[in-house]
Amino acid sequence: MKYLALLSVLTLSACSSVPHKIEMSQSTAANMNLIALTEQSAPKGVAGTYQFHIKAAGAQGSWLYLNTETDYRDRRSITVSIQPNVVAELQSKYGQPADTFFIDKTIEVTGEAKRVTIDFMSRGRVTNKYYYQTHIAVSSIKQLRVIESY
Repeated sequence: MKYLALLSVLTLSACSSVPHKIEMSQSTAANMNLIALTEQSAPKGVAGTYQFHIKAAGAQGSWLYLNTETDYRDRRSITVSIQPNVVAELQSKYGQPADTFFIDKTIEVTGEAKRVTIDFMSRGRVTNKYYYQTHIAVSSIKQLRVIESY
């Protein structure tokens, strides 16, 4: 009986090391499931095609960040980080700034969701404090499409 229990544990732990590839809906529960999967998979990511309702956007330099919550620091938020060359392509495609275009739209994004460490800064310097966010990097316009507008 002990051997059966041991075999079950080993089998289950072997299954958890298999890379995940999933489809997600736009609900908060699905977002939290994805966040949990990225935590379990860290430092590796979770490849898939995901759907998110975008509530906020922000820019840092030429990068664009689309967020599933109004506060990007919210534990439930997932961030789609878009490279500068893609931001320019999106603006050209949709005829308006990408940071305002995606608000209140549901998007589908294909990529790898990863847990990233965000350092707190003080006077331009990294402190010993940090928190985690879940990001999906977009390096090609083909990774992103609008599936619903509100």
